[in-house]
Amino acid sequence: MTTAAAVPRTGAVLADLLPATRARDIALVLGGAVLTGLAAQLSVPVPGSPVPVTGQTFAALLVGTSLGARRGFLSLAVYALVGSAGMPWFSAGSSGPGGASFGYVLGMLLAATAVGALARRGGDRSVLRTAGTMVAGSVIIYAVGVPYLAVYAGMSPGAAISAGLVPFLLGDALKAALAMGALPAAWKLIGRRD
Repeated sequence: MTTAAAVPRTGAVLADLLPATRARDIALVLGGAVLTGLAAQLSVPVPGSPVPVTGQTFAALLVGTSLGARRGFLSLAVYALVGSAGMPWFSAGSSGPGGASFGYVLGMLLAATAVGALARRGGDRSVLRTAGTMVAGSVIIYAVGVPYLAVYAGMSPGAAISAGLVPFLLGDALKAALAMGALPAAWKLIGRRD
């Protein structure tokens, strides 16, 4: 009789530490979608912006980093598809395709994939690497979300940046700081940094 111990390997993400099964992958993908949906309910309106501050971006980046590119993308795809179909788990309990902040949801799909790929290359193993990974993910979210906001709301590029980027930079820095502590600490706790 053998025991399947979860041994981290080079190129692993945190989710790879669990025994590999199809049921594990399905549970992780669905769990990532639910976590993102719950985090989106932490929503604070921003004066002068149709886009609120939420925990959604933080969750999306953590999901991608912890699950890896493929499972991270699938989690955010489930989140986007189910929310578009009517599940009230976009920011502040909204649902449906479109809306001023839907571009950020689409950006999260790409960001989860990118940060998952970076994590597989060690982008979550140290404070500095995690900072770079979180910045890259945030840039991707804004690169999709801000232009979408401009088109959706009929804003000039400058107005979209003022309403859909600038008010969120401090919050994103705080979210990145949380990730910079949590992810490397998780790897240190299990005794693996690569």
